Amino acid sequence: MRAVGELLREWRQRRRLSQLDLALDAGVSARHLSFLETGRSQPSREMVVLLAGQLEVPLRERNVLLLAAGFAPFYRERGLGDPDFAAIRAAVQRILTGHEPFPAVAVDRHWNLVAMNAGVAPLLAGAEASLLAPPVNVLRLSLHPSGLAPRIANLAQWREHLLARLDRQIAESGDPVLASLRQELESYPHESGEAVDDGLASLAVPLQLRTQHGVLSFISTSMVFGAPRDIGLAELAIEAFLPADEATAHALRP
Repeated sequence: MRAVGELLREWRQRRRLSQLDLALDAGVSARHLSFLETGRSQPSREMVVLLAGQLEVPLRERNVLLLAAGFAPFYRERGLGDPDFAAIRAAVQRILTGHEPFPAVAVDRHWNLVAMNAGVAPLLAGAEASLLAPPVNVLRLSLHPSGLAPRIANLAQWREHLLARLDRQIAESGDPVLASLRQELESYPHESGEAVDDGLASLAVPLQLRTQHGVLSFISTSMVFGAPRDIGLAELAIEAFLPADEATAHALRP
């Protein structure tokens, strides 16, 4: 296992902070922080928690820091299938169902599908069966040439948008699984396509999907749970799609 000081330095550098910057933010001396990073001093449990919080280290990696410093992990990791998560499962399902008839999905930290509402299935027509077999990765499904990519009217813009989001996640988390996924998505052949002008280009990147109802245009929003203390909950996100124009809203309303 890597030393806690080495890990702290790596997270500080990932956040592009100097030792002085982090020391001021955390209310400790830069000298003490330097000693921690070089291994000349060992941090207390409270110091690990403090520095991890200042560096906005993901909960999963905070446990790694604690273990490296010789302490027991603080954050639990449970999935939505855990009996203790019954209330969370119900809340997630209420959010997804309440968003109908518009599509919404819940995904984990690697963009694997956890749950979806009834508005999603009709948009998946034509996708290769293997891409719909669990675990379904929604980024792979979106950009794979046998997935939704051939039906995305503004594929170049949507692809750039998704890859930029993924780049930010990788920079924030250092997750090697996301980095590998990024390489895979980058390797997919793609055509530039042509965006359908819906007046949104200066505000947001819409998803413009060719369907039997014509081109449907969506803007997306992401939702996470506030102040979670469970790793699984901290890594859960709900991606909801809203109609970007009245034609899309009309096509999806029953």
